[in-house]
Amino acid sequence: MVKSAATSRSSRWPWALAVIALLLGGGAWAYGGTIQGNAVAGTAYMARVACSCRYVSDRTLEDCDKDKLEGMELITLVDNQETKSVTARFPLIAAHSASYRAGYGCVLEQWEE
Repeated sequence: MVKSAATSRSSRWPWALAVIALLLGGGAWAYGGTIQGNAVAGTAYMARVACSCRYVSDRTLEDCDKDKLEGMELITLVDNQETKSVTARFPLIAAHSASYRAGYGCVLEQWEE
């Protein structure tokens, strides 16, 4: 039985996908702690800064979104006007909130480990 070139190429795809999955898994294992630590610190920082921008400086959340540092593009901000708080989220990894308190400014909510 003779294999055609198309059959030979199509049998390579599962191996290529397995190698890619292995590389991604290895990268997540090697750098997962660093990524998580940066996400936790970044969301806490951004929640506090955005809360101060929104409730101390009285700017819009869209305007406050411009204050993100380089590398914080994946962090999203959500404003809760009832509680005067801002929540910053990094997808699937971290989220932190900061609330405005009269006399104190914006304060981070207690962290849960």
